[in-house]
Amino acid sequence: MNIQFSTPAVYWTEALPAGNGNLGAMVFGGIEKERIALNEDTLWSGYPREWNNPGAKEVLPEIRSLIAEGRYEEADQLCRKMLGPYTQSYLPLGDLNITMEHGQSAERGSYSRKLELSSGMVSTQYTIGGVRYTREVFVSYPDQVIAVRMTASREGTLSFRARLDSPLRHKFRLEQGHLTIYGHAPEHVDPNYYASAEPIRYGEPQTSRGLRFQGRLAASHTGGSLHAGAEGLHITGATSATLYFSAATSFDPLLRVSSPDRIPEEVTARIIEAVSSKEYAAVREAHLQDHRSLFDRVKLHLGTSKAPADLPTDQRIAEYGSSDPGLVELLFHYGRYLLIASSRPGTQPANLQGIWNQETRAPWSSNYTLNINAEMNYWPAEVCNLAELHEPFIGYIGSLAVNGRKTAEVNYGARGWVAHHNSDLWAQTGPAGAYGDGDPIWAFWPMGAVWLTQHLWEHYLFSGDEVFLRETAYPVMKDAALFCLDWLIKNEDGEWITAPSTSPEHKFNAGGGLHAVTAAAAMDLSLIAELFDNCMESAKLLQTDEEFASLLGSTKERLQPLRIGRQGRLQEWSEDYPEQDVHHRHVSHLIGVYPGRLISEKSAPELFQAARTALEIRGDGGTGWSLGWKISLWARFKDGNRAERLISNLLTLVRENETARNRAAEGGVYANLFDAHPPFQIDGNFAATSGIAEMLLQSHQGFMELLPALPDSWPEGYVAGLRARGGYEVDIDWSNGSLSGAVIRASRTQTCKVLAGRKIQIREAGAQAENHTVTVSDGIAEFPVEAGKSYTLTVIK
Repeated sequence: MNIQFSTPAVYWTEALPAGNGNLGAMVFGGIEKERIALNEDTLWSGYPREWNNPGAKEVLPEIRSLIAEGRYEEADQLCRKMLGPYTQSYLPLGDLNITMEHGQSAERGSYSRKLELSSGMVSTQYTIGGVRYTREVFVSYPDQVIAVRMTASREGTLSFRARLDSPLRHKFRLEQGHLTIYGHAPEHVDPNYYASAEPIRYGEPQTSRGLRFQGRLAASHTGGSLHAGAEGLHITGATSATLYFSAATSFDPLLRVSSPDRIPEEVTARIIEAVSSKEYAAVREAHLQDHRSLFDRVKLHLGTSKAPADLPTDQRIAEYGSSDPGLVELLFHYGRYLLIASSRPGTQPANLQGIWNQETRAPWSSNYTLNINAEMNYWPAEVCNLAELHEPFIGYIGSLAVNGRKTAEVNYGARGWVAHHNSDLWAQTGPAGAYGDGDPIWAFWPMGAVWLTQHLWEHYLFSGDEVFLRETAYPVMKDAALFCLDWLIKNEDGEWITAPSTSPEHKFNAGGGLHAVTAAAAMDLSLIAELFDNCMESAKLLQTDEEFASLLGSTKERLQPLRIGRQGRLQEWSEDYPEQDVHHRHVSHLIGVYPGRLISEKSAPELFQAARTALEIRGDGGTGWSLGWKISLWARFKDGNRAERLISNLLTLVRENETARNRAAEGGVYANLFDAHPPFQIDGNFAATSGIAEMLLQSHQGFMELLPALPDSWPEGYVAGLRARGGYEVDIDWSNGSLSGAVIRASRTQTCKVLAGRKIQIREAGAQAENHTVTVSDGIAEFPVEAGKSYTLTVIK
């Protein structure tokens, strides 16, 4: 299960990623000159500052009046007065550059580099003058370092110089034989799309409020000698050598500030001292055990791979695409790998690029984009058996909830908490947009908190952890619902609506012009309805807040209903406006289908069909992440062939030199399988993984459905280790395009429900007893299960 190449990387999107949630490395695999691009997940620009806008509350009534009168252009312009500052930017730490002293000319056919997903190891090999050189790189979560191991097959032939560099203001220092790089992050970085005469602004070193950072590089070697100087670490005449790199900033994760009590050089020194006391073999083995404990939880087989085993990945994408089952498996597992590498307990959540970024003004600041992208990053966490990797995002939602209470009060005079389109390390909750520069079509969207709470509820549904629900999830969900109660207003028919309201990043046509803000976009109504449902169900489970739950229920009943418009499609806005782009990348009005559960074939069949029609009209094109979202949507519509078509579209090779010429190119994947918006956004990788899982297992309607959207191109296969709501772990086998059997492992004692399209029998695994009694009602098989036991489901021929 490798991503592999026969030449070094030229572009960053050809390099191979490794990470431990905190440290990121992009390995280029150069022969004479190796570059490893470095990131640290708390290295951001800026510091906590005021982002709330009391003027928003003053103009809100007028904006609502303008919308009610259909004066949308005026409403758009006035809505700009509701905005706050732009968020801050995720930054690159720099590069570890290794210059080998053997030249560039490797023997023909001797070069290879690969990322082995199952081990989390990036390796580079080549031969020069009969000597086989090997480099392996991994990022250890147990030891919190980037490790680089270099060996030569002939004694005494390994010589190189290692040095550090950074695009940020920095200095070098030699400490205890270690090379260190240190400096301050900028106090402010403007987004890459914002024209500014001074886009990157630093403070004075002694008084800067920006984060302090340090990176530390240490070396050990077998044979030869080591010379350490400010210009780098120089090893000559060795047979093997190991480099360890650690990095830290002054960011305090509990207070979310740059703290004088967190001293980066002390953190890195402690880490390097600890890892240097161990044998390399022990460090490597600890990494492998840790990585495999997560990666090995899920297996997938979709058929025999068509591509030759040694074919470079970029050629495999270009020549085979989704017709190669092995490449689809690789795409699926790559999303799991990237989540393991970019989100671990104790780290920051994965941002728009995970943890990998080489630009000081990254695309869209590489921030947390809350109107789809940040949520999409965590769609595979629960279903793909990586629930603990959800924790950084869940913790971050808690930080947003704290800050969002003040934003709700200052900006809107409302209770509860609110978040908008963008956020950053500092958990900004005010609407971004430089106090009027941003277009409300993306800058004004106060539904961020509402969507984010879905992740809290989903974590509970998969785990059944009532303590988590009571102490963590429900208080945050309740506060988001309180904001909604205060944000909703009544229309002339006495229905509750939102205003101003946008369908993120997609304008409507009215009165001969394109406009952003209106009332009661379908996305708002769907999110609020589902939040109210989740809060009511939580209150019932926890036996609390009966009066509050009753209020939510009565308010939900009077929400303006979702509407079906022309061509029988679900309306994106409350009025059946023509859209700016019939093939727009966002499908926000379908959020109740996926990732939500508001609209299903059982709960709302007419809306479900209208939503399917809307997706059909939207088409199968789009950016990389948009294609990923549509995979899951078509899976929910039980159309496996259409979902597979979206996988095929996503597995379209996008080359960096091509996107440089044509930024409007359709989405796909880069040579290293990174999702191409373009440019790179990691969300599409995660969406592809969750989409493939959704094709094989669904559980959002209160029962499990096995192989709900199996395409014709996957007639034989199996998947093992997926998780279903209710605390189940599931293995599924199929042949001739139909279910053969399954194993269901229960973590709770309860009644298990499985949609049974054919006759099935259930037997407790390993038991000698007769088959379990199965009650079938409305096509759903029900049978009792006990915590810790496994049950074999067999299809009766």
